[in-house]
Amino acid sequence: MPNDIPEPQAVYTPITRSAIFIVATLASGDESAAIVRAWCADVAALVRAVGKRVPSGNLSCVVGFASDAWDTLFGTPRPAELHPFREFGPAGRRAIATPGDILLHIRADQMDLCFELATQLVGRLGGAVQVVDEVHGFRYFDMRSMVGFVDGTENPTGREAADFTMVGAEDPEFAAGSYVLVQKYLHDMQGWNALSVETQERIIGRTKLSDIELDEAVKPTSSHSSLTTLTDENGDEVKILRDNMPFGRPGSGEFGTFFIGYARSPAPIEQMLENMFVGRPPGNYDRLLDFSRAATGGLFFVPSATLLEALAERDPQASNDVVAEPSALPASAEPHYDGSLSIGSLKGTSQYE
Repeated sequence: MPNDIPEPQAVYTPITRSAIFIVATLASGDESAAIVRAWCADVAALVRAVGKRVPSGNLSCVVGFASDAWDTLFGTPRPAELHPFREFGPAGRRAIATPGDILLHIRADQMDLCFELATQLVGRLGGAVQVVDEVHGFRYFDMRSMVGFVDGTENPTGREAADFTMVGAEDPEFAAGSYVLVQKYLHDMQGWNALSVETQERIIGRTKLSDIELDEAVKPTSSHSSLTTLTDENGDEVKILRDNMPFGRPGSGEFGTFFIGYARSPAPIEQMLENMFVGRPPGNYDRLLDFSRAATGGLFFVPSATLLEALAERDPQASNDVVAEPSALPASAEPHYDGSLSIGSLKGTSQYE
């Protein structure tokens, strides 16, 4: 990769067996902010140090920052589309926003690698942050979600993954960065398992055993797949990259899915949430939400690995008068759709991840 193109964080990596998701809030005070900024330069070295012990373990970590935290830690310039999490839906069926300034998405084929890296990263931060949510996720049999359907079927791969997840010329100061939206869903598995397989398939929009999308003639418009597939004004599908993980504590009756979606703009993920929680048209909502409740919600920006390290030296009080020169970008970084991603230009189609 040419030197003038930022190196992205490990957003699109091979699928792993284990993951730890950590959401933390920033403690008040300049000292805490300074600790977090300095920590940004240490992340890559800690990943290398832990991962070197098991080279085949595919250990990686993605770090993201929420809107208010970005302002506090780094000031300006700031990512063009970074904003607080937007809530959708009526009371009782709502995508809620919950506290969170920093996101850690740690992945590996072994949980011990995830655990050790999480220990090192959180330990280095110390009292500068408070962990408000921690989820240990696992792959479930043949890539199944907690509700029993194959997860991630329609994820983009290869160059397409970069196309849909990596910020490009539309925001050159933050090229090779990504936006990531996370939610922790809790499932009523007793209610869900009481449904027939046919009913479950109509709710999801795919067959349960073979993972084949239902024919449009029989698939309800309220199915999860119908409401979470988008096309742009040219009829091309707009994808996001999901790396959802099941989690749970059977002894406590907790069964869940940690949703995590990466995209080059938050707009398509937010449109999917609006379709699910409000409905398309309003009222024609995702019936999976009759059995799944969103317990958390956060939106973060993932700077490139190059920028993450450089942020250690960022002065949040610095003037924002300096405008960065557009950097050279690979062809794969150019969007398939209008960089503004106007919500009005997104339409519906289908995919269950």
